[in-house]
Amino acid sequence: MTGPATLPDTATAIEEATSSRSSEAVPLRDPETGEPLLDPETGEPLMGIPNPGEAVPVLDPETGEPLLDPDTGEPLLAIPEAVPTPEPTPEAVTAIGTTEEVRDAVSERSETVGGILDGLDSAALQVGSIRFSMLDALLAVLVILLVILLAWGVTRLIRFALKRITRLDGSQRLLAEKISTILVWAVAFLIGIDMLGIDLTALAVFSGAFGLAIGFGLQKTFGNLIAGIILLMDKSIKPGDVISVADTAGNEGFGQIRKIGIRAISVVTRDQTEYLIPNENLMINQVVNWSYSSREVRVKAAVGVSYSSDIDLVMELLYKAVEETPRILKTPKPRVNIMAFGDSSVNFEVRFWITDPEGGLANIRSDVYQRIWQLFHEHDVEIPFPQRDLNLRGNEEFNQLVAAIGQRLENNSTKG
Repeated sequence: MTGPATLPDTATAIEEATSSRSSEAVPLRDPETGEPLLDPETGEPLMGIPNPGEAVPVLDPETGEPLLDPDTGEPLLAIPEAVPTPEPTPEAVTAIGTTEEVRDAVSERSETVGGILDGLDSAALQVGSIRFSMLDALLAVLVILLVILLAWGVTRLIRFALKRITRLDGSQRLLAEKISTILVWAVAFLIGIDMLGIDLTALAVFSGAFGLAIGFGLQKTFGNLIAGIILLMDKSIKPGDVISVADTAGNEGFGQIRKIGIRAISVVTRDQTEYLIPNENLMINQVVNWSYSSREVRVKAAVGVSYSSDIDLVMELLYKAVEETPRILKTPKPRVNIMAFGDSSVNFEVRFWITDPEGGLANIRSDVYQRIWQLFHEHDVEIPFPQRDLNLRGNEEFNQLVAAIGQRLENNSTKG
């Protein structure tokens, strides 16, 4: 009974009991056999308060003094009997922290409305320790609607204020509008969380899941958003620019950028077809911007005349055709170049400038060709076209065919 004893795992549960004499005594067991210790005088189970440590001396529950072994006079050692500690039942936590405050405030002003809110709060669903009631859902919907309306109104005010700032160009104004919109909605989200009384630390798991969603499902969406902001910052693509657009068949056309959105830009072609091109495509692919640094665009038109034409007259007529066509700039001056002496024509190229590529390139080239055609006809300038001579070599079959055709023609003339 005097051998060393070791505290069980529940020994820490009785540390508080050893610091007070009024703590309840527990049954003691022999550290070697595990049998209950009996009082040698009364034969009843020995009760005591064990002292923490490797050696557990038994304390008198009344005096708090160590009990001695009647045979040896040494302190009595024992292992306390483990007493299971009941786990506390977790209290239900309301999903919306401000629900009780709103309900109490409304109940003080109107008992009728307060009763209705109590009825909505009683209809609840509890998952684990989280309690979500109909009142929580109603309050969440109202707060969300209020925050959305406020954010929408603030963004409209910011957009109106930016339009009145004349020092900003179109791209700077659009960039400021996009950044301010993102900030307003981010602040609105945080205000909504605070109004609902949701602890931001509870969003740690949600933020991790949201990060995974961005990494997988929303990667392209956020990539297009960042690409759009970068395009507006470096002004490489801005509303009003004219760029080359290719359709699904690979046919290239010209379109004007109408607007740059969060996900894509809107490009309208001459046939009023509107293309939505993701912002990220403009970052990684080659783009022809006809009005990036200057809106002046040079257009080329190829013309061929016969070798019998007067070259000086032809060049004079080409310059005249360009000067009489609307939309063509006087400065820089148009230029007519002799490009080559072809197989059947002298090849010229007319080069001229315009400042409105969004008005189309094919139509201005067509106007120039139309005026050249009229001037060439007025001055008898020949536009060559391919001519082929057919040489037939005589042989027996060919001679028979010619004889048969001649005989038939002769018979037809005789009958006539």
